[in-house]
Amino acid sequence: MPLLLLPGLLCDDALWAPIRPAIAHLAAPMVADLTQDASIPAMAMRALAQAPPRFALVGLSMGGYVAFEILRQAPERVTRLALFDTSARPDTPEQSRRRRGLIGLARTGQFRGVTPRLLPQLIHPRHADGPIAAEVLAMAGRVGRDAFLRQQEAILARPDSRPMLPGLSLPTLVAVGAQDILTPPELAEEMAALIPGAQLRMLPDCGHLPPMESPAAAGEVLREWLAA
Repeated sequence: MPLLLLPGLLCDDALWAPIRPAIAHLAAPMVADLTQDASIPAMAMRALAQAPPRFALVGLSMGGYVAFEILRQAPERVTRLALFDTSARPDTPEQSRRRRGLIGLARTGQFRGVTPRLLPQLIHPRHADGPIAAEVLAMAGRVGRDAFLRQQEAILARPDSRPMLPGLSLPTLVAVGAQDILTPPELAEEMAALIPGAQLRMLPDCGHLPPMESPAAAGEVLREWLAA
């Protein structure tokens, strides 16, 4: 099954690498490039141009925002949907304020990607000093400042996607790390309640990046979703 994977802010292919073995017998995955564009619609258009005619769709965090836009632009091409650690809501005023502050710092040359100080917001504390933390830091460094600025501008302008959710009619998985601080479980519960027939899965001892933090659990829920 063709499978399009949409990474989050400051993430690249490495986000999905740990779960590839778990789904290799069910899917042919490709990772969309979400680093080149400064709007969610443009990201979705680029992803659609690179994708096969029909595909299963997985988005994490910012990738979830792009997944909603793909469903606006070309719903007939998506066969099933999985949303990891994301939200259908737009930013709150406080979130927008913080995001603009980070943009301002990056524009004045103070971009540091994901720093050790920010890691507790992204991953479970049990991963804070190990190889997962190191890979998250390296991933952010590879994506870099310019892409970070484009991605933040895109996220700031995203719409409220909740009104479209009751109209979705495709097999949908909503998964979230039980200790996700950035997009906490109540946001996943909200999406699952709005999407007809959606399956909600909570991943224990996990923060915002389940494919890296808990690849066995994330791979299992993806296998079940692909095989259903």
